[in-house]
Amino acid sequence: MGTETGEAGPSLTEDLKALLEDGQTLVEAELSYQRQRVAFAWSRAKAIALLLVAAVFLAFFVLVAIVVGLLLALAPLVGAWGALAIVAVALAGLAATCFFSAVSRFRKARKAILGEPR
Repeated sequence: MGTETGEAGPSLTEDLKALLEDGQTLVEAELSYQRQRVAFAWSRAKAIALLLVAAVFLAFFVLVAIVVGLLLALAPLVGAWGALAIVAVALAGLAATCFFSAVSRFRKARKAILGEPR
């Protein structure tokens, strides 16, 4: 029984080379896909950030309009200085409430992150 010396199948090194080439092609394709995803997300993020900035500015102007409206509505009832005092005290109270709520939440989050006992 002899071995025939006809055509032999691909060698192990040829199979490894083909496997490496396929792997390299897959990695390049994946990198290209991820680059495109990042570019798409970045373009959307810029538009979203711009819209958020516009919303903040518009909300600010709405608050200014409310304050001016309150001043104009209260002025005939309690006078200009009284209206100014009422609106200023109300706004200061709201600002203080927001500030102390933020400080409290920050302290709770810090304790949770640092693992300090409650």
